[in-house]
Amino acid sequence: MNFKNLFLVLGLLLGMSCKTPTDVFKIEGKNININDSLQPVASIEDFVKPYRENINKDLDSVLGYSVDTYSKSDGNLNTAIGNLMADVIYDEADPIFFKRTGEHIDFVLINHGGIRSIISKGPISKRTAFELMPFENSIVVSKLPGANVKELLDYLAKAKRAHPISKLKIVLDKDGQVVESSVNQIPIDFNKTYYIATNDYLINGGDGMDFFKGSEEVIVLDYKIRNALIDHFMKTDIINPVADDRFIQLKD
Repeated sequence: MNFKNLFLVLGLLLGMSCKTPTDVFKIEGKNININDSLQPVASIEDFVKPYRENINKDLDSVLGYSVDTYSKSDGNLNTAIGNLMADVIYDEADPIFFKRTGEHIDFVLINHGGIRSIISKGPISKRTAFELMPFENSIVVSKLPGANVKELLDYLAKAKRAHPISKLKIVLDKDGQVVESSVNQIPIDFNKTYYIATNDYLINGGDGMDFFKGSEEVIVLDYKIRNALIDHFMKTDIINPVADDRFIQLKD
């Protein structure tokens, strides 16, 4: 075989290898409107039914009882439902954090917008926890220097919104300036570092909480807020949170 014939054979082989019957030569797409006009497929419904019934049975099993209806719009600087959620995070996460690090969580801060439902008067179930926290947000702990804690306080004073806190007390004067701040009744020392439990959305600066970006360390607990709520509900027969004086503004 001469070189001319060799190149011809190689060219044919290369051409055949570049195109096969499975090559994609055209892609089309169209919008499919998903609404109640679509009829269910009986075979799929029959397959899904036992799983759906089992999940609903689990979600609707009664864990406790709420003595009233609670909403995140019930207060200006702190609310009963927000206080409940922040306190639950502290109570459920602190033992885990202490076991891993030998340290205790100093206080908790989460975001007002993360509360996605009310708690209705009556039975409390796992579904209640899923409605309150439908996101997959997990609890993390920030080791935050005092200078960034000062930024945290200034942020809350300026926002004047009921971002849930626990073990932290803030008092504003009539002009909205911080005149008192303490952790477990001890005035905050801005030369110290504090361990603050929050969620994985805020630790990255969500809701404008950029002060968390100054964390010296972030400890991931692998513990979802929703699961902390479920664990709390399973241990607590009666849910009766209150708004209190953890974040207030003086009138005079």
